[in-house]
Amino acid sequence: GSNPRFAATSDMARLGEPDCLLICVPTPLTPSREPDLRFVENTTRDIAKTLRPGQLVSLESTTYPGTTEEVLLPLLSARLTVGQDFFLVFSPEREDPGNPTYEVKNIPKVVGGVTPACLELGVALYQSVVEKVVPVSSTRAAEMSKLLENIYRAVNIALVNELKILCLRMGLDIFEVIEASRTKPFGFQAFYPGPGLGGHCIPIDPFYLTWKARQYDLSTRFIELAGEVNSSMPYFVVQRVAEALNEVGKPLKGAKILVLGIAYKRDIDDNRESPGVKIMDLLMGKGARVSYNDPHISHCRGMRHFPHIDMASVPLTAEVLKEADCVLLTTDHQAYDYPWIASQARLIVDTRNAFKGLTGAPVYLA
Repeated sequence: GSNPRFAATSDMARLGEPDCLLICVPTPLTPSREPDLRFVENTTRDIAKTLRPGQLVSLESTTYPGTTEEVLLPLLSARLTVGQDFFLVFSPEREDPGNPTYEVKNIPKVVGGVTPACLELGVALYQSVVEKVVPVSSTRAAEMSKLLENIYRAVNIALVNELKILCLRMGLDIFEVIEASRTKPFGFQAFYPGPGLGGHCIPIDPFYLTWKARQYDLSTRFIELAGEVNSSMPYFVVQRVAEALNEVGKPLKGAKILVLGIAYKRDIDDNRESPGVKIMDLLMGKGARVSYNDPHISHCRGMRHFPHIDMASVPLTAEVLKEADCVLLTTDHQAYDYPWIASQARLIVDTRNAFKGLTGAPVYLA
């Protein structure tokens, strides 16, 4: 790039050159929902080969409290002493894809160091790019703070997802209820239900803490319950599609279903862990003929959990909308013209309240 002081590289032989190394590799789960730290461990081993005095290593990947000191430190301190020769910190990545208000510069950054000298250097590094750095007493506190942020979201979204199902049965509109509640100026923060949790953080990270908690003879029931509720949502949406089709005398098997939006949140092009893709898979499993449209994702293929799915986004035309037995909105991209879609579709299942108050096709909330 044009900046001589910053470079991204995948060339491991060059790891001895920079003064600071930031590790931002994925931290997925194994099939049995245990932390999979292979990427972190392999990267750290590569860094250890060329580690030299004066280098600062910062782990940014979300992980359980203790990872920096229990996994990274032993791998890095074979030849050099931490806090004297080299420096080690944990500083969790914070980003909100698709949010134009917040970028790296104006999101406060938490930093924890293995020693006071490590912390001092870590703070100095991040202060050069971030407006507000928040030092904490240890790497473990920093690791835990990131998990709390993600668990807070997962639990609150699970709560409104559970209430959504109850409201539907009671003939109430959960979105109307939330809008009323959020007028309280203190002690309430609005979270919104959806078709399930997506992205590579919120559905996965809480289970890192669940695993660690077992070593302390604790079961983290809130986390596990939130995981259960949120991962049941795609199944609930499929059930609502079947109910909506049933109202017009159509079985799910053989029905043409157009899914709108398969990114895991609005206005982005990332479909990792996306509930929209899970829902497509479930619908196809029940014999529905499924197609999708997403202005940000032209192809859906090569996904870890759905290797058999290989589809292209269909153009959103009046013909395509009219042909569909059911139009299912899973991601409420702002690019969509909702009044027009409502006027062209025959039947709509809406997981985001995007068609509220519009005339046209009957709308079923899901």
